[in-house]
Amino acid sequence: MPEGQLCNKNPIQTKEELDALLADKGGKQYYQEMLDLEVDTAKLKASLDKTCKSRMRTWLEICAHCGLCADSCFFYLTNNRDPKQVPAYKIQSTLGHIVRKKGKVDAKHMIMCMDTAWSKCTCCNRCGMYCPYGIDMGVMFSYLRGLCFSQGFVPWEMKIGSGMHRVYQAQMAVTDEDWVDTCEWMCEEYEDDWPCLTIPVDKENADILYLVNAREPMHYPDDIAEAAILFHIAGEDWTVSSTGWDMTSLSMFAGDWESARMQVDKVYEAMERLRPKRMVGTECGHAFRATVTEGPYWAGRKNGQTPVPSFHYVEWAAEALRSGKLKIDPAKKIKEPVTLQDSCNYIRNHGLTESTREIMSYIAEDFREMNPNREHNFCCGGGGGLNGIGRYRKERNIGLKQKRDQILSTGCNLVVTPCHNCFDAVRDLEEVFQVGISWSFLKPLLLKMVEVPEHLQPRE
Repeated sequence: MPEGQLCNKNPIQTKEELDALLADKGGKQYYQEMLDLEVDTAKLKASLDKTCKSRMRTWLEICAHCGLCADSCFFYLTNNRDPKQVPAYKIQSTLGHIVRKKGKVDAKHMIMCMDTAWSKCTCCNRCGMYCPYGIDMGVMFSYLRGLCFSQGFVPWEMKIGSGMHRVYQAQMAVTDEDWVDTCEWMCEEYEDDWPCLTIPVDKENADILYLVNAREPMHYPDDIAEAAILFHIAGEDWTVSSTGWDMTSLSMFAGDWESARMQVDKVYEAMERLRPKRMVGTECGHAFRATVTEGPYWAGRKNGQTPVPSFHYVEWAAEALRSGKLKIDPAKKIKEPVTLQDSCNYIRNHGLTESTREIMSYIAEDFREMNPNREHNFCCGGGGGLNGIGRYRKERNIGLKQKRDQILSTGCNLVVTPCHNCFDAVRDLEEVFQVGISWSFLKPLLLKMVEVPEHLQPRE
């Protein structure tokens, strides 16, 4: 049963293995080796017998092929209503075939499953809202991704991503030392304007433990400083942890469920060690889903809850505005028409439809909804890991048309995107189509218009 040097059934476990995979630019050798990778059909059948239980099998059996899921899928709509893009077809032709064959499938089929699971579905779960039988296609595609990962048929970037979590306990090879150094660096960078600014590390019993996306220390360190300043203005008692600080999970995107559990265990250890009153997570949808919605079950927490009450940043910001901890200068409110991108992972999967709209009522004079919106909104077009997979860039860019048209129909040039994946997708949308839009996280917008108490105002 031949396996490649880079493309094989073994998860990344060491820095040396990770570096070797990273050195294969674009995954050229990796994907070539995948063509010769054999399916361990006995292992695949055993996985199905153990994990594909009555719910999944019932969903596969009761699908009436009614097509009601078709118009819910942005891939179907942006690909000229191709019947092969209907969610029911996509899952029946991949997972359904594997189940019907009891795991006796070949590498050609598994590569097709990989290409379908990662380039034709972002696991946004929108189709499940319109299924008359309540079939959750997002769960099924996530399950399919796990089967693919266990057999070595996973996109190059996703294997790297889950390997990062295994080696560094954070995506993007950001070490704990890098993280703490970044916090110190940001305080130094902002000391002229905010001389009293601190980012407390490992403070026990604080009111808030703040968790981030590793993209922030790597690519958006100012986001950390902006969060610190807003906590500072609001008078919050808060801290960050020196370990378990990254709440993201590329492992979830990859279908590497063991690594997903390891990552969330690390985050929960930080919660239990520092004992904050609550956790507030940064502006990231999938990180919130991984840590708060799915994480407790990966970690075996029978109550389905995180060790401390956990909130998304939009919940904290809405609360701070409502309570007066943050006050907006009316003269500095957004004057131009502005719209809002709802993140699938905290809107559809966690029901946070109103917090963002409450925030918009404080900061925008001309807020315009996309159509549809809230839990009916379309995915940004880059979720589920799709933003970062070079193999599927063409498919991703076609899918972005749906969000482009939604934004343009509002008449707005500014899009508020309180989610890292949404931020990146809208940024790339503008790069691809050049339609003249801009985009922003909440933090920099709030910081531009918040009233600063006199004793906290920057030095002259």
